[in-house]
Formats: sequence, structure tokens, C-alpha cells
Amino acid sequence: MAHVSLAVAASHAPGLVGMFEQAPLASQRVVSSAYGSLERQIRAADLDVLIMVANDHMANNRIRSYPDFIVGMAPEHHGPAEFFKDWLACGDYTVPGRPDIAERILNGLNQRGVRVSATRENLHFDDNISVPVVKTGIEASGVPIIPILQNVTVPPFPDQHRCYEIGRHLADLIEHDLPPDLRVGLFATGGMSHEPGGVRDFWIDEDFDNWFLGLLGNGNHDKVLEEVTPQRLAEAGSGGTEELLSWILVMGAIGERHCDVLGYTAWDKWRCGIGAVSWDMTSAPAGR
Repeated sequence: MAHVSLAVAASHAPGLVGMFEQAPLASQRVVSSAYGSLERQIRAADLDVLIMVANDHMANNRIRSYPDFIVGMAPEHHGPAEFFKDWLACGDYTVPGRPDIAERILNGLNQRGVRVSATRENLHFDDNISVPVVKTGIEASGVPIIPILQNVTVPPFPDQHRCYEIGRHLADLIEHDLPPDLRVGLFATGGMSHEPGGVRDFWIDEDFDNWFLGLLGNGNHDKVLEEVTPQRLAEAGSGGTEELLSWILVMGAIGERHCDVLGYTAWDKWRCGIGAVSWDMTSAPAGR
């Protein structure tokens, strides 16, 4: 039986790479510590595949036919996308894929009623996948990835309840549809509070971010599903904070477990609250 050996989540923002050294030292230290911890955990987990759940910044789908999710089935994943290189300011990277596992995920989610599409072509990665790949050394680790990009921009998109339910479908799929003994990692990347291109661009809702991380630290998923609504996310930054739905999807996949908050910082020129967490996968979840 395949099983989830690692579950983590972290923000992405292009400035985390391209403008890192311009940030206040205190913010640099928080990011280096949090992402350094994620890098060590990814290497220590001895993964066969790392599923990365992130939002699509409208770079891979047409607005009139936007799927809820798109799975990357390429044998290799290359980034960053050409249009984003100047802003991101990182070198090119290549990470192996697992098209065999990606195909099972595509079929398994569709069989469970999730609206998923897929492509064997290389997806266009901006900061959504590029920042966590670069900041956590995934290319050097050699761990294959499967990107799953989700729609959090074009309505209607899955809300917190649906994302949590899809996470449970993903867990069932991992347990029953994937090869025995496969060690799977889950990495949610997106958010925290920000409103890219909006009237509150460069504003970060630190109160919201700390409240959200506190909810995760308390480990009560019912409370998260009750209170982290699309309206509450939009109040903390429309068009950006909704990226935290990827974190809720991973929470659905793993159930209630102890959550470590690895760090949080806010610098306005990063245009996004930066936080990271990891969940304890060494014991059974509560209530399952």
C-alpha cells in the first residue's frame, strides 16, 4: 500500500528568489530557516515522488474552459517559464517527473468525480512551482515531482469544503491505486495573504496570516473548514490569498495531525505573507 510520508506547505512569491538579499535580515533569516527545514525534510523522507499542489496563475488554461485541476504528466519538468524568467531571476531547472503515477492520479481523481485535465507537455511554471523547487533544493535532491495546478481564480472554483473532500479522494487514491510501498510526499504551495495587481497590492494582512497559522497549529480541521471561507480569504487579499486552498486540500489528504509552524514573516516588497508548515506523518490521524 502506498502511503504519504511527508506533508508540507509554504508560500511562494517571485521576490523570495529575485529580491531575497534586498529584504530585511530578519525576514531573510525566517525564510532561510523555514525553507531549509523543508529541504531537509524532503531529503530525509526518501520519497519516490513528490506531489506539488499549487495554483495556476492563468498560464496554462483558457478562461472559458478552465479545469478545476490540471496534472503535469511530462517525463521531465522544466522551468521557469520564459515569460517569468526576468522577474524570478533564477537559473533554469529540470526535475524528473513520474508520468506513470501522474496518469493514475488523473484517472483516479476523475473516477472519483473530480474535474481534472492533464497534459504530457511541460506546464508553464512561474513562481508557483519554481520558487519551492529552487528554495528547497528539489532539483538537487533528485526526487521526481508531479505538479497539480488548481484553479483558484476563475469562478466557480472549488471552495474549502470541496478542496478538503478532494484531498480525501487523493488519499484514497494513493492508498488503493498507486503501487505498493510507494513513498509519496505532498507539498502545498500558495498564499499567504496578498492581492497581486489589486487595489491593495503590496499590502499584507499579517493578522489574517497569523490567525490562519494558529488554526493549523491547533489542528482542528472542522474549525478551519468553518472559518476559512472564500469570503474570508478574499478579505485578506482578493485574487491571491485563495491560494491557501491548496493547503486545505493537503489537510484533507492527511487528516488531523500535529502541525509545526516553521516560520512566518512579512515584507511588503515580497507582496505576500511568507509562511511554512509541516505535518507529523509518523502517527495515525485523529478520527480515521
